[in-house]
Amino acid sequence: MNGLWRPRVLGAWRVPASGPVILAVNHSHNIDGPMLMGTAPRPVHFLIKKEAFVGPLDPFLRAIGQLKVDRAVADRTAITDALGLLAAGGVLGIFPEGTRGEGNFASLRSGLAYFAVRSGAPIVPVAVLGSTESRGRLVKALPRLRSRVDVVFGDAFVAGDGSGRRTRAALDDATVGIQQRLAAHLDDARRLTGRPAGLE
Repeated sequence: MNGLWRPRVLGAWRVPASGPVILAVNHSHNIDGPMLMGTAPRPVHFLIKKEAFVGPLDPFLRAIGQLKVDRAVADRTAITDALGLLAAGGVLGIFPEGTRGEGNFASLRSGLAYFAVRSGAPIVPVAVLGSTESRGRLVKALPRLRSRVDVVFGDAFVAGDGSGRRTRAALDDATVGIQQRLAAHLDDARRLTGRPAGLE
C-alpha cells in the first residue's frame, strides 16, 4: 500500500485497544479492504466473497484470517465464523453496502446490524477516501497511483436500543440508526480531509 499510494491515517486511536469491534467501511475502491488491513491498529478479519478464494489467493486469504462468505445465500458457516471471531475479542471488517459502489453508505444491508446487535460489539465507522480524478488511473476502480488515500476512523458506537432484540423490525430500526451514524462520519471525514462529495 505504501509503495503504490500515500496512505494517511486519521483517528486510529478511536479503535478500542482490546475486545470485539466491528469496522464498518465504505467501499468505492478495490483496495479498500487491503488498505484498511495495512493501516488499522489491530488485525482486521473481513467477510470476503467466496469468488475471491481462488488459486494462490485462497491459501493466502485463509492464512491471514479472512472469512469466506457466499453472498447468494444466508451463509450460516460465515455467520458462525464471524460471531465466533467477535466472541473471541477480534476485529471484524464489514462493507455494509455489500459491494463496491459509490461508497457513500446510502444503502445498507442488514448484516452489519445483525452482527452488532447479536454480539454487542461496538461499531467504528471508517471512511477510505481516495483520488476522484480519472486522469492517471490505470484501473478505474483504483485511486491514481502515488496519490494520497485517507483512512479516517470515527467514534465507536453501539447499535440497537440495548434490548438485544433481533426481530426484523428491530434490525431494520438498527440499520437506519447505523446508516445515519456512518453517513455523518463520512461527511465529517470529507470536511476534515478536504475531499469533495461524490465518487471517491
